[in-house]
Amino acid sequence: MNGLSLGDPAPDFTLRDQFGQDVTLSSYRGTKAVALLFYPFAFSGVCTGEMAGIRDRLDEFLTFDTEVIGISCDPLYALRAFADSDGLNFPLLSDFWPHGEVTRAYDVFDEERGCPLRSSYLVDKEGNLGWAVHNALAEGRDLDEHLTRLRALA
Repeated sequence: MNGLSLGDPAPDFTLRDQFGQDVTLSSYRGTKAVALLFYPFAFSGVCTGEMAGIRDRLDEFLTFDTEVIGISCDPLYALRAFADSDGLNFPLLSDFWPHGEVTRAYDVFDEERGCPLRSSYLVDKEGNLGWAVHNALAEGRDLDEHLTRLRALA
């Protein structure tokens, strides 16, 4: 572990989304709580189901007070294809290069597989870590729990 604790400032980053646009975590500070959803691989079974579940409930995740962001180590073009094929209309960020740098900052990089663990961090409006959960690679997230915790932070 790198010593991340709830209440600590979330490690800031700027990564490119599936459209090549920069997304900076600290840009939400003071306005929105953010769900950071680290996922292993675009197009894999569990990840595809999870992201489709978020897409289907996006109106619950995205409000004036909340934002949802997916992060993987897939290259930008794979994320664009993933988003286009599954109608994913929320930011999917590429932590491809330097490979896994942001994922490592959140202590959820799987060195053996070269991908993020299936982990979530919720960042409050002040930019601090408010909640975290780590799932087994084969185990999908509980989206109801994520929504409950995200709303509590917002």
